Amino acid sequence: MTIDPNTVGAQGTPTERSWGYRDSLLYAVGIGAGAEDPVGSELEFTTNNSNGIEQRTFPTQGVVIGFGGGALSKVGKIDWGQVLHGSQGVTLHQPIPVEGTVVVEDSVSGIWDKGEGKNAIIETETKVTLKDSGESVFDLRSSLVVRGSGGFGGEEGNTAPSVHAPEEAPTHEVTYQTRPDQALTYRLSGDYNPLHSDPWFATELAKFPKPILHGLCTYGFTGRALLHSLCGGDPARFKSMDSRFSSPVFPGDSLTVQMWSEGQQAIYRTIAQKNTAEERVVIDNGLCVFS
Repeated sequence: MTIDPNTVGAQGTPTERSWGYRDSLLYAVGIGAGAEDPVGSELEFTTNNSNGIEQRTFPTQGVVIGFGGGALSKVGKIDWGQVLHGSQGVTLHQPIPVEGTVVVEDSVSGIWDKGEGKNAIIETETKVTLKDSGESVFDLRSSLVVRGSGGFGGEEGNTAPSVHAPEEAPTHEVTYQTRPDQALTYRLSGDYNPLHSDPWFATELAKFPKPILHGLCTYGFTGRALLHSLCGGDPARFKSMDSRFSSPVFPGDSLTVQMWSEGQQAIYRTIAQKNTAEERVVIDNGLCVFS
C-alpha cells in the first residue's frame, strides 16, 4: 500500500505523556545549553538545585513531549529510510512545566504529491493539554518529506514558504558550536532514529556521508538563540516559532542564527559553518512571535 491521500483528517489515539525534571535538564543539555558557560546564564535550564534559581524549560521542549503521535500510521506505507523533517512549528499557550503529564492528540492535516519520482509531503498537527486540568499547553505543526515517494495520485498543493530573510543585515546574530557527540546526547530525549547515530543506516539507506544531527536539535539551538535575543531569556514571552529545514547539519558544525526583528515578531534563519567553504542555510523561512 502506498501513501493514501484520502487519509487527511485521520487522527491518532489520544496518548498520555509524562516527563520529569531530569528529562527537562537532559533536553536543555541536548540543545547545547550551558556548553559555553556551564555555571553562567542558563543555570535555570541546566540545573534544578542552584541557590536562588528556579528551574525552567525551553519552549522548544514541546517538540519532544509531543513527538511521535499515532496519526502517521494511518497514511499508508512510508519508506522511513527516505524521510527527512521538512518543517516544524510550535505555539505556546503557557510555559511548559518542568515536569508533568499531558494528553497528546495528533492528526494528519495535509498530504501533498510532488509528482512521480519526486517527493511526498505529509503534514500533521498536534494539540497537547494538561491531563489534570485540560488546559492547553502547546500546539505543534510538522511536515515530513518522503524523498522519491511522489506519484501516488494526490494533489500537488502549495507548500511555498510565506516569509523570507531580508537583504539587509540582521538585527541580532548568535553563533553556537555543536559538539561532535551532540546527536548522541540529544537522542536520549526520545528520538532514536538511527539516521543520527548508525553509520550504516546514514550512508547505505539515507545516502549521507555520515550520521546527521537531528533537525529538531538544530531547531532547539535556534530556539535558544531566539529566546535569549528576543525574549530576554523568559519563556513566558515566547509565543510561537515556525521554520523549514533546508539542509542537513553534521554534529560538530557551528550554527549561526540570524534574526530580523520588527515589533513583536522576527524573521530568522540558521546557517551552518558560516564563513567557511561548507557554509549553508540549514533552517530558513523562520518566523518567531514574542511579547
